[in-house]
Amino acid sequence: MSSPEKMPVVFVGHGSPMNVIEDNRWSRGFATLSDGLPRPRAILAVSAHWFVPGTFLTANARPRTIHDFGGFPQELYEIEYRAPGQVDLAARVRGMLGEERAGLREDWGLDHGTWSVLRWMYPEADVPVVQLSLDRRLEPRAHLALARSLAPLREDGVLILGSGNITHNLGDAFSRMRSGDHATPAWASGFDRDVAAAVEAHDGDALAALPSTEAGRRAHPSIDHYLPLLYAAAAADSSDAVRFTSGAFDLGSLSMRNVIWS
Repeated sequence: MSSPEKMPVVFVGHGSPMNVIEDNRWSRGFATLSDGLPRPRAILAVSAHWFVPGTFLTANARPRTIHDFGGFPQELYEIEYRAPGQVDLAARVRGMLGEERAGLREDWGLDHGTWSVLRWMYPEADVPVVQLSLDRRLEPRAHLALARSLAPLREDGVLILGSGNITHNLGDAFSRMRSGDHATPAWASGFDRDVAAAVEAHDGDALAALPSTEAGRRAHPSIDHYLPLLYAAAAADSSDAVRFTSGAFDLGSLSMRNVIWS
């Protein structure tokens, strides 16, 4: 494959699955993310919701839509995002990561961290999608190093999409939802601000270190929703301009910040 334009890199704060079916500020933000971007030949998606002991790629010609949530309206479970896969891309990415440490799997598909966003960005589901797992055994610096090997995909028309949230403490968010207190606590706003500054500075070392700070541990009781940001940031380079969209909080402490490097 070849492309006349280097593809941008995108990180999305995907938030609640309800954003798939609701017309709100978040879903409208997802819908505009593709505005002005070159049309990708394919998408490599890194979702917080494939957090397993190992590095894997979906190798399905037709990846299934995974409804990996519970307690939501039936309408959500009936949605199918029928984007094709791209087996050749999955094999190529495996080679870039190292065949001894990455595998191909057909027992996964596109989880809601991926399709809940792509359904708004590319509603026709006509761009091939391959999903990459997050190895829960690796430290942030190891994820960053692994992700840097993916940068050449941008020259070949592949959009690298990370999907998680810069802050993701669901216990705090649900408590605020029940109490009606949607004020953003200092630890959430401060962590979000520190991450944004590190992103703007193209400081991968700072991004890898931030989850171990006091605010970082509060923002991420589990690191799964932070790691996709590292994959996106590592695929960017210092010549990329950084643009933030939807830089606000849902349920008080859930950062919905999106980032585009181009």
